[in-house]
Amino acid sequence: MRNLRLAIRTLRRTPLVTGIAVLSLALGIGANTAIYSLFNELLIQPLPVPHPEQLVLFGGNMPAPGSHQSTSAGKDTKWVFSYPMFRDLESRPGPFSGVAAHEDFVANVVAHGNTRMANGEYVSGSYFPVLGIKPAIGRLFSITDDRVIGGHPFVILSHAYWTNQLGSDPTVIGQVMIVNGQPLRIVGVSARGFEGTTIGYKADFFVPITMRGRLDAGFNGYLQRRYYWVYIFARLQPHVTLTQAAARENVLYHRIINDVEVPLQKGVSESMLARFKAKPLALLDGRRGSGDLGQDTRMPLLLLFGTALFVLAIACANIANLLLARAATRSTEVAVRLSLGATQAQLLAQLLTESLLLATIGGLAGLAVAWVTLRGMVLLLPENVASSLAFTLDARAASFTVMVSVTTGLLVGLFPALQAIRPDIVNTLRNGSGKTSATRGSRRFRTALVTAQIALSTALLASAGLFIRSLENVSRVTLGVDIDGLTTFRVMPTLNGYAGSRMQEVYAAIEREVAAVPGVRSIAASRVQVIGGNNWTRDLVVQGYPRTPDLSKDSYYNAVGPGFFSTIGERIVSGREFTASDVLHAPRVAVVNEMFVKKFNLGSDPVGKMIGEGDTLTHVIVGVVSDSRYSDVKQELRPVYFLPYKQDTTAGAMSFYVRSAVTPNVLLPRIRAAVTRVDPTLPILGLKTMPQQIREDVYLDRMITTLTAAFAALATLLAAIGLYGVLAYSVVQRTKEIGVRIALGADPRAIVVMVLRSVGTMTMAGALIGIVAAVGIGRATQSLLFGVNGSDPTVLLAAAIGLTVVAFAAGSIPAWRATRVDPVTAVKYE
Repeated sequence: MRNLRLAIRTLRRTPLVTGIAVLSLALGIGANTAIYSLFNELLIQPLPVPHPEQLVLFGGNMPAPGSHQSTSAGKDTKWVFSYPMFRDLESRPGPFSGVAAHEDFVANVVAHGNTRMANGEYVSGSYFPVLGIKPAIGRLFSITDDRVIGGHPFVILSHAYWTNQLGSDPTVIGQVMIVNGQPLRIVGVSARGFEGTTIGYKADFFVPITMRGRLDAGFNGYLQRRYYWVYIFARLQPHVTLTQAAARENVLYHRIINDVEVPLQKGVSESMLARFKAKPLALLDGRRGSGDLGQDTRMPLLLLFGTALFVLAIACANIANLLLARAATRSTEVAVRLSLGATQAQLLAQLLTESLLLATIGGLAGLAVAWVTLRGMVLLLPENVASSLAFTLDARAASFTVMVSVTTGLLVGLFPALQAIRPDIVNTLRNGSGKTSATRGSRRFRTALVTAQIALSTALLASAGLFIRSLENVSRVTLGVDIDGLTTFRVMPTLNGYAGSRMQEVYAAIEREVAAVPGVRSIAASRVQVIGGNNWTRDLVVQGYPRTPDLSKDSYYNAVGPGFFSTIGERIVSGREFTASDVLHAPRVAVVNEMFVKKFNLGSDPVGKMIGEGDTLTHVIVGVVSDSRYSDVKQELRPVYFLPYKQDTTAGAMSFYVRSAVTPNVLLPRIRAAVTRVDPTLPILGLKTMPQQIREDVYLDRMITTLTAAFAALATLLAAIGLYGVLAYSVVQRTKEIGVRIALGADPRAIVVMVLRSVGTMTMAGALIGIVAAVGIGRATQSLLFGVNGSDPTVLLAAAIGLTVVAFAAGSIPAWRATRVDPVTAVKYE
């Protein structure tokens, strides 16, 4: 306690130095805490279940000819299996204590008289037993709750949904909740904190997987082995390793593949069949659950974490320099205390207490900086992503802050403290006027610290420059559609129990109502969202195109309404677009894009040629449109064919595009009111302008660019402060020398050159090291860049020049002050 009281008094005597140190540490520690909080949630934190290290994910299901349906649990088709395959593996668990399945979905829910969209999860009866989850109230599903297709109308609520939407009402058990128009009885509430097994997807409720056929109109995937839609995981038996389990499970898997599924593979080549027979079942660590969000954000988060560590390192260098300067000014104090009997260990403990106190205060302030940083991240993310993550400072984040603060305090305080406790007592007391003194070692150490700061800042500036260039390239991508003045929204009538022709009537009514809104010029519909992150492919037969087994015959697909291309601004190259006459019983027609024409060699006049889904030519091509981005902004152009949605009664969801000159704040409420007039209970999803949707599509690019640029600017500022401090201290150290030079007639410009020479030396060395580091960072993050090389010489040169300008600007003030030294005063100095 005595050391602590002395440390507090010492820091209070120099409020400016203390304030600068605390602010520097708060910015560095806060940035790291914020990134760690997100890093922990997405890449480290296991599922809140007993022994999550025993969970494994099933994958590797490729090649798998047939139909695939994937969700946020894993969009790559290697993660999805057929329902019959799941039942085969579940019935013979082998090295597992249990095998479970799930699939997430969105539903329209009516509970306690309120209607809202909610996230659901189809789960097998083994889901909760395998996870080891216990109910908060009621009961959870068991293996007897999914034996009969369509025969288990039950639902389990997540604890968060029960608390937030139903007020933690314990009487909900036994009540009925309407999901997609189907009554389901609430039988339980899951444990607090458990919201499913998909990263970034929070399930509000859970339904037996055998109920999908009743909740999803038209679904018929229970018997089809070539329809892949189920995600599978399992729990290892005690003392069984992942490698052992994979070896044993693949024996069963290949037996099913070869005995049951190989005979079903029709129309595939011998090479494809051979790969199908030999494909191995992959077992992966499942302690964190499934999902692409963690994998997609791994590299960006590693980059941001590394960037934040660079900022902290620069801040630490600044604090170390400040403490070295303070140690030099306190040399007389230290010498006196040593001469009066104090031990070096006692002084070392006292000085380290001061640095630890600085770091502790900086860490506490860093929590506030972390909170502000997390709130800023939320603003950079689309609503659906932001709502799926916590963005909170939990106990793990607090522990991380404590660890970083203590480590920082020790690192920045140790060398200055060691320098301070070893003075030349006799000379210090003889010259001990309290003026500054420094050893050659400490001067070199200070110079090395500033050089390292410059190197780190150069690397960060170059990295920020690369991502700024990348984001500029993204913003210049030709979308192929005119997004200005375009608004979009989506409805899912199937969730309200609509089916077949009734859905068509709803779509037609929405088009009429919205078209009548003042200021609306046109409206059109699309089954697959335009640049909405969705991909839908189908195998085709095309007139004149060979049907050999190994020749690619797939194309991206969409179903759209009349006037779609003119509404979104996609140019008609030849023929016509769909009209109001292209309805259910009219001749079946299609429109294709230019990439489709090129892939299938349709020549210069494709209009009139036939295509078909399956083995029969069924649709005549009536038009060709220009190419446009299909799924996302950075995706390469794809071959796409379009069908009239009015000729298909299975479209359970539809996106609408509204062309208008009315401002969004006026138009969006009018659109919402128009849809409400059609059906007040029909939820409107994603009502936004197309420019907003495009910004959300590249949210990761925007977040990386914004944060790296902010961190780089902060690092450069800290490096400039550090450089200024070292030069100002150096000028004070050389006051007598400079005064003598001026007294002997030295030109002020020579004094400036003398001071700035050291700036040039440190800047050149730091910039060269920083450029090398920047090239390494650029290569490591090349996959995140768009249209720019990770070692772009223009960006590297600009970063080096920018840092040089800042360095010389920071050094010019001490250089100018050196020319103002009074020779008489300088000679008396010391």
